[in-house]
Amino acid sequence: MVSIESSLPRWGVAVSTERTSAQAFIESLFAQHQAEIYGFLARMVRDDELAADLTQETFVKAFRALDALESTDRARAWLFQIASRTALDELRRRRLIRFVPWSGESRGTAPSAEETAMRARLSGEMARALARIPDRQRAALILAELHELTGSELAEALGVSHVAARALLTRARESLRVALADERRASGRREPAASEAGPRVEGATVNQARRSEERR
Repeated sequence: MVSIESSLPRWGVAVSTERTSAQAFIESLFAQHQAEIYGFLARMVRDDELAADLTQETFVKAFRALDALESTDRARAWLFQIASRTALDELRRRRLIRFVPWSGESRGTAPSAEETAMRARLSGEMARALARIPDRQRAALILAELHELTGSELAEALGVSHVAARALLTRARESLRVALADERRASGRREPAASEAGPRVEGATVNQARRSEERR
């Protein structure tokens, strides 16, 4: 993956102090959040090369829209909002949803050991189930359960109200439950009993995530 510095617009020798500060700020955000933004996009589009490109695009968009950031304390959720919109636009344009497992193999820049371990947990059955649910629901699940955004952060990242974000997350969890059940039936695995924990995403059950969300 190329550095963010090479992707940001340039203004030559006469660049203003304001633009210099803006670029430095975006570069600091890139250093802090590039890995998790890339991880989110890789889960959304299931293509390492494309995720790397969309990560660059996300930070370039962030630079151009920096005036829209109301507070630096909200920068992480704001970046996820840009990344989410970028991913959804790309998915609509290219119709990338595939009903096959994502191998997690990189055809471009090799992912770090942390990214490889993180994404391996979504291979096979869970990856196929996530691929079957609507794009916005998948984004909500990934942001809430894998990136652990709070209720208000999730609402901001999705660009909706707190109530709407909770409703979307509830629908997403139900869609995932149904999709996982379909995957288990297709593979001949037994359905878990009602008393058993719900579908696991990265080691946390959906039921546990729901209780955590309700406490926020």
